[in-house]
Amino acid sequence: MRALVTGGAGFIGSNLVDALLDRGDEVSVVDDLTTGRERNLAGALERGITWHRADIRDGGRLKEVFAADRPDIVFHLAAQIDVRRSIEDPAFDAAVNIGGTINVLEAARLAGVRRVVNTSTGGAIYGEADVIPTPETVEPRPMAAYGQSKFCAERYCGWVGRLYGMEAVTLRYGNVYGPRQDPHGEAGVIAIFAGRLLDGRRPTIYGDGRQTRDYTFVGDIVAANLAVAAHPEAHGEYNVGTGVESTVIDLVETNWPRDRDSRIVEREEFGATTSRLWKTLREESMKTMGRMGTAA
Repeated sequence: MRALVTGGAGFIGSNLVDALLDRGDEVSVVDDLTTGRERNLAGALERGITWHRADIRDGGRLKEVFAADRPDIVFHLAAQIDVRRSIEDPAFDAAVNIGGTINVLEAARLAGVRRVVNTSTGGAIYGEADVIPTPETVEPRPMAAYGQSKFCAERYCGWVGRLYGMEAVTLRYGNVYGPRQDPHGEAGVIAIFAGRLLDGRRPTIYGDGRQTRDYTFVGDIVAANLAVAAHPEAHGEYNVGTGVESTVIDLVETNWPRDRDSRIVEREEFGATTSRLWKTLREESMKTMGRMGTAA
């Protein structure tokens, strides 16, 4: 199978690229290295992937790439993920996450792509949800422009399906952690804490440390992508996570005495149910999910 991964030089994307190569796919990557790292693709480049250094905002360039590579399946992970920047410059955030997604969908349609697997967010899309863990049936009410743009991108995925019949599936991730996650910049708390551990420093807990998240291993995210790409009945939006809430304190109390800061900089709670994903994939596809965890 020919697979194309946008954002393939990123933390999650590069892990997905490796998994696609492991199963024997012919892989192309689109990444402009805004946040991705060329070193993440070092092994994949040696294994023969094609890398296009391109910006998803450049629709003409994407059409050229897709026409040349003729992928069967597209995994769309390229995005603007900085929540703070999305609030400070929502137009830029929308240009990448909405406009860029539209460009990917249009290039895929013209190239005859069978299915697009779109990456979205669970943590930012639901907003101040009343139900925790949060199922997909809860109407998203994002507070950050990042969550709003990802929600809008999901609606465009549904639109191409209705108008053109192209299959598009969206995965809403929990807080992902694992190899190649950069502890600097807009990184997850586990990567930040691990970076501090390696530097011999203690982590700072913002607020009281009881904020909850659904921390999900990157290998499980990769397995979910492969599963929904292959399953004929997969459609719409799916939460991907363990279905288990963990506090920030849980992550660090066995390693460091707790430092405290009076500022609360993150939402207090987040967890997402994954029951819809598991029901759709059924038993035969669940075998590919690895360590994904149990449905809430």
